[in-house]
Amino acid sequence: MLRLTLVGVLALGSAYGAACDRACLKTTLDQYLTAVVQHTPAAAPLSVGFRQTENAMVRRLGTGLWESTKALGKLQLRYFDAESGQAGYFGTLDEASGPAIVTLRLKVEDRKITEAEWVLSRKGDPGLGPLGGGQANAAYNDVDYLLAHAPGERVAPKAGRVSRTDLIAITNSYFDGLSAHDGKLILAYPGCVRIENGTLTTQRAIQGGGQTDCTSEGAMANIFAVTARRYPIVDEEAGVVLGLVLFERKPGVAMRRNLLAEWFYVEQGKIRSIYASMYYPEQEAMAPNWPPYDGNWPVAPPAK
Repeated sequence: MLRLTLVGVLALGSAYGAACDRACLKTTLDQYLTAVVQHTPAAAPLSVGFRQTENAMVRRLGTGLWESTKALGKLQLRYFDAESGQAGYFGTLDEASGPAIVTLRLKVEDRKITEAEWVLSRKGDPGLGPLGGGQANAAYNDVDYLLAHAPGERVAPKAGRVSRTDLIAITNSYFDGLSAHDGKLILAYPGCVRIENGTLTTQRAIQGGGQTDCTSEGAMANIFAVTARRYPIVDEEAGVVLGLVLFERKPGVAMRRNLLAEWFYVEQGKIRSIYASMYYPEQEAMAPNWPPYDGNWPVAPPAK
């Protein structure tokens, strides 16, 4: 009986040892980023079934960013969620073609990296559309503005921290507001800022006075629905949530969908600012290409 008890204790200790707290997640994230910069997958603690996507496209180990990355960029922000076992990186990445604005979601299980999901913006990437007409415009991309207006490191005061459940609900209110075209649904401060791929898309003059903010309904016109919503990283210590979503267009509208990784900075129960890295995938692309796979395919146009 004593032997069984000791075995049980050892097994329990082993299970706890496999968990990954904030310090462990930070170490693992840094190992992975260093391995990517050095083009050496073997230097990272990757699982046998490791899976990586870049803008929803699956990449074979050693290809894609494993080849093109020269260095981490001037902006490097890291966020951690020990409950979900995931770490995030938001900032810039230096490639031979120039700096990219990036979000990385990294999942760690049994102290092995099982998933890496990148959403990247490179200068000259295709814009909103129209589909079938070539690259009519380019997506937002302003690295200099992002560097000058970065969110900075954050540690929320313990007395004012918002619970994990509430942080997710506050973030989700934003996507509810976009889908309903109703800014009053969004739990945000007046004047809340939104920066997409380093470009300020709020604080624009309104006819009759005032400025737009992240609740302004004019910017919602091209959004039919916000689908495939995921909240993989909730950093309660920083008051930051990562939302991964798709912006869908109305059926039959010749505009690209939008794959977004959005970082929400929440203070005392309301959104203060939103920073996004985003990409407009091809119409036939499967996106976001991660479970639960809801919204992976575009909304079908109406039958003629």
